[in-house]
Amino acid sequence: MRNEKKIRKKGIFTVGSTMVIASMLPNAVVLAGTTGSINVNIDTTAERAAISPYIYGGNWEFNNANLSAKRLGGNRFTGYNWENNFSSAGSDWKQSSDTYLLSNGNIPEARWSEPGVVATDFHDKNLSAGESYSIVSLQAAGYVVADGNGTVAESEAAPSARWKEVKFKKNAPFSLTPDTTDNYVYMDEYVNFLVNKYGNASTATGIKGYSLDNEPALWPGTHPRIHPQQPTCAEIVDKNINLAKAVKSVDPYAETYGLVAYGFAEYNNFQSAKDWDSVKGSYNWFLDYYLDSMKKASDAEGKRLIDDLDLHWYPEASGGGKRICFNDDTNCTNIDCNKARLQAPRTLWDPTYTEDSWIGQWCKDKLPLIPKVQNSIQKYNPGTKLSFTEYSYGGDNHITGGIAEADVLGVFGKYGVYFGSVWGGGTYTASGFNIYRNYDGKGSKYGDTKVKAETSDVENSSVYASVDKNDDSKLHIIMINKNYDNPETINVNLSSTKNYKSGKVWTFDQTSANITEKAPIESISGNVFSYTLPALSVAHIVLDTNSSTIMYGDYNKDAKVNALDYGLFKKYLLNSDGKYEVVLDLNLDGKVNAIDFAIMKQYLLGIIDKLPSTPSK
Repeated sequence: MRNEKKIRKKGIFTVGSTMVIASMLPNAVVLAGTTGSINVNIDTTAERAAISPYIYGGNWEFNNANLSAKRLGGNRFTGYNWENNFSSAGSDWKQSSDTYLLSNGNIPEARWSEPGVVATDFHDKNLSAGESYSIVSLQAAGYVVADGNGTVAESEAAPSARWKEVKFKKNAPFSLTPDTTDNYVYMDEYVNFLVNKYGNASTATGIKGYSLDNEPALWPGTHPRIHPQQPTCAEIVDKNINLAKAVKSVDPYAETYGLVAYGFAEYNNFQSAKDWDSVKGSYNWFLDYYLDSMKKASDAEGKRLIDDLDLHWYPEASGGGKRICFNDDTNCTNIDCNKARLQAPRTLWDPTYTEDSWIGQWCKDKLPLIPKVQNSIQKYNPGTKLSFTEYSYGGDNHITGGIAEADVLGVFGKYGVYFGSVWGGGTYTASGFNIYRNYDGKGSKYGDTKVKAETSDVENSSVYASVDKNDDSKLHIIMINKNYDNPETINVNLSSTKNYKSGKVWTFDQTSANITEKAPIESISGNVFSYTLPALSVAHIVLDTNSSTIMYGDYNKDAKVNALDYGLFKKYLLNSDGKYEVVLDLNLDGKVNAIDFAIMKQYLLGIIDKLPSTPSK
């Protein structure tokens, strides 16, 4: 750290000492009166648990986000026919049956007649990208499209010649070239087709999971030509049980994702299903009834039928009169909505927080969401995993969207979510992923084992911490400043069997979605240090048990700072491709520019006697 009194005494630069001193302070130091102070406690010996690698998933690729898994699903897949690859847009687009999934997936037209090519092309691309976990959606609403001839009139609603009936079990020998001339499409034959091509889910290339259709409580709205009547609680339970049996009979290693509920009203009473009152009994919400029904069916079958309770979560939280996940213009000019987005992840875990929504007003007894769902799981069907295969907090191209995404991924890891796949994507959402999955641009990742991490101010900050399960020598810390206007100084106290001595820092903030390396933390004393985060920023700090001292200004790495480095610095400024060089960041502000060049000149002229972490002259 620079000696402020010495700098003032020397009279460095003539443009004004206050401005110059401010410009030369490290990124982690801000002049008094401009920051808040937050205390963070991290204990690497407490609350240790594995973080599922599958929480970092998406429903498609976007903006170079480093994903670990993907799901093939959504409204289009309720009416998808794997035999001919036609699908139904339903109410999303003119009740159209067409080739959208083929053309939108950029599948060569010569392959359109291949059975299941929408799924196989999806999985092939995932495997090529190093994403070994794919979820494929199966069909349960009753019918899939028979043709790709466009709009289906109301008079042509199923059953009609425009549709094929779905059967969960074929009860006959499977074929790898399904019969497209009959009136049926078989789900177990579909799974068998995929197992034959890739191996079962226990293999490196097999399809790992199957969603039991998509958002069934909304079928009358999204797919009125397939399922015009509101489904009942008993119907969806029966369909989930029998479709799960069909999957397990072909691939006992595959994970089944059940219910696939669109949102809170479906969790609560299955969208006010007409038979809810008759089955409710002592259950607190529909999730209890569903989980208990699956447990009883699994016990009767002698094996688990539903592996994952699959929920979708599009927050109802609002601010400034706008719902956060639907206020997604690039500029996100509604500041109150942006601020609500920053706080909304707390609904997932924080019992002290009440969001501005009908859920927060009328259903607070069922919040925070993740602990309440996990309580239901523990009571009615222990061992069921919790997954969110669709979620979005909006602001995909805005800093508050990136912060919310980073916050949610931290929550998923801390509270034991098994699978997550975001619906959407943009520059800042991608950074929310990459701060965990590729923070240094070289594929480096957040640890696989979470440890206890708490902040004294959950409104203005979030903190998550992890290590690698067999090695505590590196401690990963995600720190988030949610303060909309001001920096926050985070005072970190570590409890650990390890003595951490230094740290490297990568951040993104409101100035750019790009993740950049900042000045390192070079001196940690007694496992205590402080770091200042700018307003609206996310940092990934990697602490190390080894000391790591950088000789700032030594661009040619010859252990000296001299005229050779000065000349190379000049060339860097003239020809820089924008790459950040930490050894040239002489005022530790995360940028290399003319100010740093001037500092080197003053140092070489003897006007200042010290550069950051450079031995005294």
